[in-house]
Amino acid sequence: MADELQKHRASIDAIDDEVLKLVNRRAEHAQAIGALKNGVVFRPEREAQVLRRIKENNPGPLSGETVARLFREIMSACLALEKPLSVAFLGPQGTFSQAAAVKHFGHAANTQSCASIDEVFRAVEAGNADYGVVPVENSTGGAVGTTLDLLLATPLKVCGEVDLRVHQFLLRKAGAPGKPLKVYSHAQSFAQCHEWLNQNLPGVERIVTVSNTEAARLAAEDEMAAAIAGEMAAEHYGLEQLAQNIEDKPNNTTRFLVIATHDAAPSGKDKTSLVLAAKNSPGAVYELLAPLARHGVSMSKLESRPSRTGLWEYVFFVDVEGHREDAQVVPALSELADKAAFLKILGSYPIAVL
Repeated sequence: MADELQKHRASIDAIDDEVLKLVNRRAEHAQAIGALKNGVVFRPEREAQVLRRIKENNPGPLSGETVARLFREIMSACLALEKPLSVAFLGPQGTFSQAAAVKHFGHAANTQSCASIDEVFRAVEAGNADYGVVPVENSTGGAVGTTLDLLLATPLKVCGEVDLRVHQFLLRKAGAPGKPLKVYSHAQSFAQCHEWLNQNLPGVERIVTVSNTEAARLAAEDEMAAAIAGEMAAEHYGLEQLAQNIEDKPNNTTRFLVIATHDAAPSGKDKTSLVLAAKNSPGAVYELLAPLARHGVSMSKLESRPSRTGLWEYVFFVDVEGHREDAQVVPALSELADKAAFLKILGSYPIAVL
């Protein structure tokens, strides 16, 4: 048995040496490409194409998701050789927004904590961050209104999306006595864990905070309190996990958008986000969406939002499959522009890979 173990370990050492050489060869090519691109180091469409190809060609036994995460980190490290990316997120440290930023850009990116979603937008608009990652909707809690309102007003574009499976934990200071008398968390997390709280902590006061990480910080300072937050926040503040995966829906997922001064070129599997308003006439909303059907463009999202320009006036946030430069999407958007009272293309970008 000892001989067999040694043989396998020797093989692993040899493979590791070869992997090390190949990764550095890849980094050399990435550096050369960066020089040819004149400073444009991150191309969302190219990253998506690489990750899709890796998943499709993966022979196992590692899962497609696992190998894609590994290659995301390799690409992240290679990008950092050219220029470390700065990515603004809704802080403080340990939030789900930071987890989404790391998932999309890898650990080599410089993540930059912001106090609010508004501040994330301002950081990118002012050039203090290359990219921003903002939550836009949750499968349980619904749309994030602040993000939608800012997308309507900003000159920035959407250049990517991140789907993050959200697991909520009930956290408390280690050794705290008795039952918690109050629970801190963000409003979205309370919505995601509503039934669990009703069953397990009935009557316990629920206090809304600006973020889950802020909730964890408060719980770390108060022995009579608990917090609902993620695993990163628990590690950051050294909190004990009283209960894991307490979200009401097992597939609880938050979708984040990546914002920048540009969107993405076609990758072959894309999405386009836009916001529009219908003219004030009978059947206007139906007529507004008819061009999508006529040109065979699938709509994956339709979200109404008060326009803030007049009483009972609404705008519609729409996601369609395809890039704004795709053959079937171009005429559909052209017709939409003619029929809509207002149309803004928020951006075209690759559909989330991981």
